[in-house]
Amino acid sequence: MIESTQNPSVKRWKKLQRKRTRDQEQAFLVEGFHLVEEALKSQWKVLELIVREDVELQSEWSNYPYSYVSSQVFNEITETEQPQGIAAVVRMDAPEWQPFERILILDAVQDPGNLGTLIRTADAAGFDAIICGKGTVDPFNDKVLRATQGSVFHIPFFKGELLEWVPELQNQGVSVWATSLKEAKDYTACTPSAPVALIVGNEGAGVNETYVDQADERVMIPIYGRAESLNVGIAAGILMYYLRN
Repeated sequence: MIESTQNPSVKRWKKLQRKRTRDQEQAFLVEGFHLVEEALKSQWKVLELIVREDVELQSEWSNYPYSYVSSQVFNEITETEQPQGIAAVVRMDAPEWQPFERILILDAVQDPGNLGTLIRTADAAGFDAIICGKGTVDPFNDKVLRATQGSVFHIPFFKGELLEWVPELQNQGVSVWATSLKEAKDYTACTPSAPVALIVGNEGAGVNETYVDQADERVMIPIYGRAESLNVGIAAGILMYYLRN
């Protein structure tokens, strides 16, 4: 059992809390029985399991490399206030682009909870892929992963410059919708079709006007009360389910 926080493995695990290290190692840490189980059931590669000393490893998981650690060590490497005592190091997936039918595009979504909700909702709505534009929080951030409730393992992610992605999708015959408050149609006035991509934007600024101008449809959701706007996760959920029609 590993008891020292100075152990090389512990230092390596702890560094996975940083985006820079995750990108370098192409790996990330998930914590909790549900997320670990979702990772193990998925096609993603689980590199190793980390088990707190008071937790019994499930027999079907014992075929994976694992290490028992003290409570102090486990608290050192995880970021939850009340950790469940099981974690996994997972290799980042490298999906191949396919002719997806429904794609969610994220323009500088910065709040981890919002991103996790968007991923979970896209999964629930049967979207096929997510494209994260520049300025979007890292999908492998601990708070994002917890908010996805495992959906991060169900839907492929792509990253890049949206100025390049949007016209490329249109060249592939994908209709691109963007949320906007300027010269936009009520979304119910637009007829859903597939393949389609939906762009939702930054919590404060919305979708960058450059991408709105590129879009085939600019849509808005009517506000009937006195709220200024909808949360990006709620708005995206309404539109993604509408695009299922």
